[in-house]
Amino acid sequence: TRNVKVTIGGDSYLLRVLSDKQQLSDLEGHGKRLHISSAQWGLFGQLWPSGQLLAQAMCRFDIEGKRTLQLSCGIGLASIVLMRRGVEVIASDEHPLAEPFLAHNAALNGLPPVQFHQLRHGRELPTLGNFDLIIASDVLHDRSQAEVIANVVRHHAKPRAEVVLTDPGLSSREEFSQMLVKQRFALKLTRCRMHDSDQE
Repeated sequence: TRNVKVTIGGDSYLLRVLSDKQQLSDLEGHGKRLHISSAQWGLFGQLWPSGQLLAQAMCRFDIEGKRTLQLSCGIGLASIVLMRRGVEVIASDEHPLAEPFLAHNAALNGLPPVQFHQLRHGRELPTLGNFDLIIASDVLHDRSQAEVIANVVRHHAKPRAEVVLTDPGLSSREEFSQMLVKQRFALKLTRCRMHDSDQE
């Protein structure tokens, strides 16, 4: 692993990430049980542009009093930004190493552990409850994944919830948007700056 520093909203964050995308250490066979291929194993442990963009969006988002769920949190930057803002946030991911990375990264930034649930794709978790805000990044790689996220929204969004996804133009964005329209969400496309120095 290595540590990287990123600035979000004028605040500096230190994050532990995997050294490269090809790392694989799965002696207990979690990947096979969870259907995570060797090519996908290390992807959770990177600081992706969409994840950084989501953190920037959450730095400026109106979050007062909103119970928040982050899906596919990976290293958890957006959840850590929200936690620093005093938000009640629950992070979730399917990857078995996401929770220890998230806890370590919270500690690196002087925060207590972020509440975490392993949310298996396609499986309901009734005890999770409902949320005012559901956020995610890089989750629309194909139609099946879009359906999974739309179903999570259906089961865990409050009646007047907001859903914020940052996406690099993946193939299932339009399909996912239509799935949310069927759930009576209004759609809004917003451009957010990636770095503090960028113009709005």
